[in-house]
Parts: sequence; structure tokens; C-alpha cells
Amino acid sequence: MKAAVVGCGAVGARVARQLLALSTVDEVILRDSVTPRARSVARALGDSACVDEGVTFDLPLVDVVVLATPPETHLQFARSAVRRGMSVVSITDAIEDVQLLLSLSDDARAAGVSVVVGAGFCPGLSCILARFGAERFDVVDEIHVAKFGTGGPACARQHHRALSGAALDWRDGAWVRRRGGSGRELLWFPEPVAARDCYRAALADALLLQPSFPAATRITSRMSATRRDRMTAGFPMLRPPHPEGRTGAVRVELRGRREGTHEVSVIGVTEPTAVGAAAVAATAAAWTIAERFPAGATGLAAVVEPRAFLVDLMERGIRVFSFDGRPRRVV
Repeated sequence: MKAAVVGCGAVGARVARQLLALSTVDEVILRDSVTPRARSVARALGDSACVDEGVTFDLPLVDVVVLATPPETHLQFARSAVRRGMSVVSITDAIEDVQLLLSLSDDARAAGVSVVVGAGFCPGLSCILARFGAERFDVVDEIHVAKFGTGGPACARQHHRALSGAALDWRDGAWVRRRGGSGRELLWFPEPVAARDCYRAALADALLLQPSFPAATRITSRMSATRRDRMTAGFPMLRPPHPEGRTGAVRVELRGRREGTHEVSVIGVTEPTAVGAAAVAATAAAWTIAERFPAGATGLAAVVEPRAFLVDLMERGIRVFSFDGRPRRVV
């Protein structure tokens, strides 16, 4: 079995390492816009990793392609891969990328391959937590997602752009656009992140969750931000982002009904963002290789077996917590 990882930043390099740890993957092919960076990652991974120095969107034939590149490049790579009969796992969190990748569903089904969209930290882990949390409800009425932190520099730049973009919320059967940076809420994440001010932003979680929860009347997503973040969101970043994001967190709040009563459930994860995103992407790639996803293009919420997926994530070191009056670890 062979896998290709496009993008060798903070997330992509970790995805490649985790894929090689699988007994089912024999070789990982790396591609990056900065070829020396791909070579450096390949040297660190050993003989089972090699670099493809191609300049087009065509990749060598592999069993799965993981896209960990900046926004606006995922569609071209995914379309090329699907055309050649290769499955795709995309880590994008940009709304436009997600919409375009989902439009490949008919082509993917015709080719008999799967395109997993938004398989990172948020969306990605947020979709899995929502599906897992929904198991305790008879009906889910509302889902509210929030995230804290960023991965590598590309993730930080997308985070910066998202705060000035239009948020996409699902409300009473229709999509509603809201101004980014509005809708302040003080939300609690698992320690050590704790309480953070969170705001609307151009995030793709609602877009990926809504098909799996058609009865939900509200699906929203927010991200943490400081006053400086909001004031400078419309301008280029004032300083270069950190080469690798530090601690991150994702929080999913579900409201619904169970046995005739209204209940609220909160599930969260606190991990370095790049670590969490890589774990989700590598696990999704492993499931793709094992043909555990149907053909077509969709988000994880629509196809994942949440308990089994979370077990695989926990084996990669991801800790999941729920809150029902006091925080407790999910076993």
C-alpha cells in the first residue's frame, strides 16, 4: 500500500509519520511547494518515504492522497486524483474548498473512490465528536462548535482570514450568513485552555454537519479571538505566524431531547492543533485504505462510526472529555 501526502508543514509531516507507523502502509510519497522541506521530512522518516518533485497536480499512483496544503489548491489535486482512481483525504477548513470538494461526489462515486472532506481538527474532529455525542439523544436540535488555536503557518493565516469572512450558520431550515467577528460568547474548553471569548467566523463545520443532522434547527461554529485579532482581521498579518501552533482545543455542544426531556451535552478535546489534525487525517486515510468509507465526497460526520474512530484516535494519544456537571474523560 502506498500513500501520498501533499504539503509537508506542521500537519502534513505528522500525517506522513503516522501513516508509516501503520502496518498497512509500505511507502509514503511526499510533495510540497518547497521541495527542500519535503526532502527534509523524507530524510527524517527514513527509507520508506520519498519525494515527488512534480510541478503539476498529477501525483504518482497511490492508494490514498492526503491533502495538507493551503486553501485554494485542494480541488485541483482532488480532481486529478479522482480522475485516476485514487481516494482523497482533505484537511481543508475553508468554506469555498469544502463546497468545491463536495461537488466531486458524483465523479468519485463513478470512479469508486472516496473523497473525505474536512478531515482535520475543526472541521474533522468536531464532526466526529458531534456524531459521538448525538448517540445519547433521541433527537438533536442544536449543535454549536467552537475552536481555539491554530496548527502551522498556513492554518494561522486561514484562521486570520476566517475572522473577517462571513460565517455560515444553519438556522430553521436555511443557511444564514453572519458577519465574522460578531456573536461573542464566553465558552469553556477542557483545561488548560479553559474559558475563551469566541466569535463567528468563516468556518466550514456547519456545512459538513447539516447533512448528517437534518432535524437540527441550529448549527453554528465559532473560533476564539482576542481584541487584537478582531481589530486586525481585515489587514495582512502584522507578524509572521509561529512555525507550529501550540495548544489547541475543540468544543462541541449538543442540545436535544431524550426520553421526552431536554438535555445538553458538551464534548471537547485539548491537544496541540497540528497533532490533533494529523491524528484525524491519518486515521481517515487508514480507514480509506481499509475501504471503510463509501464512494463519494462527504465529511466525516456522514460516514464515520464515531466510537470506533475515537478508539483509533485515543490509540494515537488523543484525549476526549465530556462535561455533565463535572469534566470527565471519555473511555
